[in-house]
Amino acid sequence: AGDPLLEVKSLFACVGSSTRSHLSSPHSLFIYAHHSLVHLMAFSITIWRSAHTTQPITVQLQTPFVPKSQDLDLNQGPDFQGAQYVYGKTLVPEVEGGPRPTVHMLWTPVPQTLTLRGEERERSWEFLMAVAESEEEAKRSYREGLALMAAGSLHSSHVHAWAMLWRGCCIDLDGPLPLRQALYGCLYYLLSAIPPRGNPGFLFHGISPGGLSNGTQGEDYWGHVFWDQDTWMFPNILLFYPEAARAILEYRIRTLEGALRNAQEQGYKGAKFPWESAATGREVCPEEIYGAQEIHVTGDVLMAFEQYYCTTQDQKLFREDGGWKLVDAVAQYWCSRMVWSEEEQCYHIKGVMPPDEYHYQVDNSVYTNAVAQRSLNFAADIARDFLIPVPEEWVDCAKKIKVPFDAEKKYHPEYDGYSPGEPVKQADVVLLGFPLMYPMSSEVRRNDLEMYEPITELDGPAMSWSMFAVGWLELKEVQRAQSQLNKCFSNITEPFKIWVENSDGSGAVNFLTGMGGFLQAVLFGYTGFRITRSSLRFNPALPNDINKLNVTGVSYFGNKLKFTIAKEEIRIKVIESHQDPLAPPLEAVLEESGQRFPLREGMVSSPGSAS
Repeated sequence: AGDPLLEVKSLFACVGSSTRSHLSSPHSLFIYAHHSLVHLMAFSITIWRSAHTTQPITVQLQTPFVPKSQDLDLNQGPDFQGAQYVYGKTLVPEVEGGPRPTVHMLWTPVPQTLTLRGEERERSWEFLMAVAESEEEAKRSYREGLALMAAGSLHSSHVHAWAMLWRGCCIDLDGPLPLRQALYGCLYYLLSAIPPRGNPGFLFHGISPGGLSNGTQGEDYWGHVFWDQDTWMFPNILLFYPEAARAILEYRIRTLEGALRNAQEQGYKGAKFPWESAATGREVCPEEIYGAQEIHVTGDVLMAFEQYYCTTQDQKLFREDGGWKLVDAVAQYWCSRMVWSEEEQCYHIKGVMPPDEYHYQVDNSVYTNAVAQRSLNFAADIARDFLIPVPEEWVDCAKKIKVPFDAEKKYHPEYDGYSPGEPVKQADVVLLGFPLMYPMSSEVRRNDLEMYEPITELDGPAMSWSMFAVGWLELKEVQRAQSQLNKCFSNITEPFKIWVENSDGSGAVNFLTGMGGFLQAVLFGYTGFRITRSSLRFNPALPNDINKLNVTGVSYFGNKLKFTIAKEEIRIKVIESHQDPLAPPLEAVLEESGQRFPLREGMVSSPGSAS
């Protein structure tokens, strides 16, 4: 189940080389997915001489690739411009009676040998593969790749497309080199996964925790989409590239019909987004317990819509492009999922699995209930903005839902009946503070962190420690925060900064969820950025070994901002503005004094060290 394109392995992955010459024969291999021709993969081999000789040098290529699949009904098509061509449908639909997407694949035949002739000092060979859901798109991509190859600009066009993308965002800091490298690595892999710019009509299928599925049974989650996309990756993407963030939301809108069906089949109203989503929005998780109980994903999806709305004020997405229908359906779901407790005089949500997957069939998961409350509040707010009558049920359920709290110990139990000290798989209650921004005192925030930090699984999913770091940064406990963030480095493998899901090396590879959490620890932790309905707040906290942090390309209301944060001051510069001329001008406001600093394009404002 899932996007069939994710199951196709490249023939280039199995290429090896050897030489039949007694001379040394330096050669280089390039394999890359072209950044602007998004259906194209390229492979090039360059051979050059390291000594003055005229003897031919031959490199042998081993290509065990065979166009067969246990998942696709493949057929041989006619060759196209020198490329071999196969196409076929997925054998099994993701749900009974569902669509069976088609895959079309073209590739350059790979010879058994390549020879550098005696008079040649250096030579390169390039090979292409195009994979798409339509014959037209596959052939167009292959044809354009051939044209660039003939002009000698295939690789340079790829490099240029990446350079243009990097121009839009940058995170740099004056601090430890391993931290800088990890940040650039995380940003690179996350940007590799977002929908391409300047490709209108491109059908985006969401981002899976491990990126592309490697085809192994159970590994990398088959390319399915989880809350990982909406909660862990989305905020970073939104901060720099709201158009890519919009494409993620459009994926959820496109799969809304499946979510409506999920809720109906479980006996509820509205839309229940699947724990594992693919092409239709129907539940495709192979283990029923998660799809039935880990329902917080529905609130996580809506929180992404809320963050987008607060950052962009893009009303068109909601009024015309299906966003309001989704918001309305999610609110209906939460109301139908709640039951009234006469004893406690509040609403309960029973029989769920919280983000902590060690526990299931629990009542009133504090995270699940809090995210449901946030969903209902947002639905009511946006209805008021659009002058739509707000159902009384939404307001009542949001106001009266139970959010477990221990008034004696002043902390949030994970669910009804939770006993302090019970092991926790991953970040759960600590997510109340961020990203939920659930109201609580500093004392309660600290108690939650201290309660759950020592009992959270040390070898659990990589993103957990980033959220503990954000919590400690909120409290200005910067060294405690850094000790938590340092735990993430055990999930990073060298030399290419590939992340594994768990520190023991198990789980998904390359684990984008962990990278998303790590980036948030810097983008929302060190800076203190908080997306609210009225503003983009910031309240920095830098560890002792970081002297300065530059965040360039922050998008807010059509503006691109650069934040320079140092121990002594904060500088904000508007580097680009496409703001609606009728919109009020941007200002930086010091919360304590109320002092205002205007923000205009090209102008630098220094609001000091206050938030």
